[in-house]
Amino acid sequence: MADYFTQFSCLFDVGSVENAARAEKLRSELVADLDHEEGACPGFEMQADPESGPGVLWIYSDDCGDPDHVIRFVLLCAEAFDLQGVWAFTWALTCSRPRLDAFGGGAHVIDLGKRATVADLDCAAWVSRYVDAHDQGAFEQSEASL
Repeated sequence: MADYFTQFSCLFDVGSVENAARAEKLRSELVADLDHEEGACPGFEMQADPESGPGVLWIYSDDCGDPDHVIRFVLLCAEAFDLQGVWAFTWALTCSRPRLDAFGGGAHVIDLGKRATVADLDCAAWVSRYVDAHDQGAFEQSEASL
């Protein structure tokens, strides 16, 4: 039997030690909402990372991560702390055994000030789009890079 994983590790600066403590409460509220809405547990772990800065959080998952939960949490923090700038993270989809379609990943970029997605990427969808375009004769070399 193969085990499937969604893994990531990223830093998120909420601006201050006080905001980092408040972010813990926001995460707890998100956990309660996820349990109520989906019967799901949060798809990430989090802890303060003072070595990286006073308001920096380390967000990670060893195995069953959920990028959508991270995005939801980051947007909650952006609103609560009036964060500005751009924040992004990447994740990997892996498997304990070689299986077709078991590997991939993605990325998500958020404009914190606008509380909106700037860009997102799903590796499997990206590959499919270019393979389909090539098969239809519409593939342009310049389109292959992001």
